[in-house]
Amino acid sequence: MILVTGAKGQLGMELCHLLDEQGIEYVGTAMADLDITNAEQVAHFVQALQPSIIFHCAAYTAVDLAEDEGKALNQAVNIDGTKNIALAAKEVGATLVYISTDYVFDGLLGEGEYTVDSPKNPQNEYGKAKLAGEQVIEKLLTNYYIIRTSWVFGQYGSNFVYTMKKLAENRKTLTIVSDQVGRPTWTRTLAEFMQFIVEKEAPYGVYHLSNKGSCSWYEFAKEILKENTDVEVLPVTSEEFPQKATRPKRSIMDLSKSEELGFSIIDWKEALNNLLSDNIQ
Repeated sequence: MILVTGAKGQLGMELCHLLDEQGIEYVGTAMADLDITNAEQVAHFVQALQPSIIFHCAAYTAVDLAEDEGKALNQAVNIDGTKNIALAAKEVGATLVYISTDYVFDGLLGEGEYTVDSPKNPQNEYGKAKLAGEQVIEKLLTNYYIIRTSWVFGQYGSNFVYTMKKLAENRKTLTIVSDQVGRPTWTRTLAEFMQFIVEKEAPYGVYHLSNKGSCSWYEFAKEILKENTDVEVLPVTSEEFPQKATRPKRSIMDLSKSEELGFSIIDWKEALNNLLSDNIQ
């Protein structure tokens, strides 16, 4: 049996859809079904289900709110909740697949790419909590996969693609940050990798998974709206668009470890075009 936490989130929904396609039995939980911050509830639930795999997609992802009013919830979900899931997984011998983030890095590497072993130095509260989640898993378990990803977009939930599409309905000009560079990640690609790594019984440890290529948020927005000739997309600096949480200026993660498993990764533009042509009109 497979357990999917965060089954109503954008990645969890994509993963559940993929498992449905493949005819794989699973149980998906949302906050209403399982409060991961409640250690006793998690222990009882996992003990009763006896999953062999736990895809831990549940997370607090309000990056700016995590800096102040959401700080306690960020820590409760991303640290304590992850610890509860890890302890329950250990109790039943389940393999845990944990989704982490490029925000565990500081984005100051320059021209290189972050490998799975690069020094961690998160610059915001969300990144600090997700790194703490990684460390909890590494301390408690041996049978785990930590998958760091970045700039996630997809069919479900709220994300940058939908935000740009929505803004373009009512504005003639959009200003988008051009000095933050990273790798966009289609939830479909990420979900497929999560299932792939488990089925292949790949060596346990840390992996990076995003789509190939890289871009700035400005370039990402230009690609999203390339068919919309009525909207002008203009570049701005991070200083011109201040946010509560510090974002990495350059957080391009090395994908070679994942590719060496035999997993084929498409370019982010192809992934985006697949999403736009299939789901967003």
